Amino acid sequence: MPEITLTTLVLLCLAALVAGWIDAVVGGGGLLLLPAFLLGLPHVPAAHILGTNKAVAIVGTTGAAVTYVRKAPVELRTALRIGLAALVGSMAGAFFASGISNDVLRPVVMVVLLAVAAFVMLRPSFGAKPEGEDRAPLTRARIVTAIVVVGGGIGFYDGLFGPGTGTFLVLALTAVLHLDLVTASANAKIVNVCTNAGALAMFAYQGSVYWQLAAVMAVFNLVGAMIGARMALSKGAEFVRGVLLVVVFSLVAKLAFDQWA
Repeated sequence: MPEITLTTLVLLCLAALVAGWIDAVVGGGGLLLLPAFLLGLPHVPAAHILGTNKAVAIVGTTGAAVTYVRKAPVELRTALRIGLAALVGSMAGAFFASGISNDVLRPVVMVVLLAVAAFVMLRPSFGAKPEGEDRAPLTRARIVTAIVVVGGGIGFYDGLFGPGTGTFLVLALTAVLHLDLVTASANAKIVNVCTNAGALAMFAYQGSVYWQLAAVMAVFNLVGAMIGARMALSKGAEFVRGVLLVVVFSLVAKLAFDQWA
């Protein structure tokens, strides 16, 4: 593991705390955590950053998933089917991730950040729970589509790269299965645990995880996730939009400066 100053460790732990909170409420905690790794550990190989990020994220995501399962409506059987496909997809993505360099990673992170920011800005209702609508039945065609597209496709993306996976899962499950946002968030956490597990298994096999750093950061990520899940269940996710946008644009600016300065 590379030498890390106390200041860098504190900042990474704070990033893990906030990322866990954001991920539990609206998804996309990796949009904060992965850039934080890139900024705090600029000379670490991309594969080790991705692997350590997964080791941190899986703890918080699991904590949020447990909270949602206990207190929110969850299509457990459907979520586990999608999650199995996502696990396989994420392992495949992680297998190819070892060839990614930081020079490629930074611009891709910036593009993903800007895309998510644009979506959030153009959809003021993002995070709001629809009222007065009956949920459409879960047909076999929708479930198969969710397994292939949401599970396999987004799972592969999560293993290969990762940031925004939670948000993409929520949006995809809402669109494909016609779930409301709170239910989609609950199901997305179960699928996200599977994608994290698949990717982490491959990164661990390749020796691309800094376990000591991940263990410290995971504690903060879990605390943030548990707080975020409870807030999402009680208040919804609308209040996070402003914070998320500020964080996104700040990180894009910093990454752009480091890339082209």
